[in-house]
Amino acid sequence: MSIDRAMFRFAGIMVLVSVALTQFVHLGFVWLTVFIGANLLQSSFTGWCPAAMVFAKLGIPAGCAFEK
Repeated sequence: MSIDRAMFRFAGIMVLVSVALTQFVHLGFVWLTVFIGANLLQSSFTGWCPAAMVFAKLGIPAGCAFEK
């Protein structure tokens, strides 16, 4: 698995978790969803993502989107 696939999985899980928290816990959790979307948008332009750096430190090989 590459960092690209790990990022897609991580982002998808986080979006689903944040939507569930918004629905069942508190409406304020919608800001977590907004943060995730904004981070995905900026990383599509810059190629830089904090979570990708963490995955790289864990030893997951780089894919084509998050190469060093």
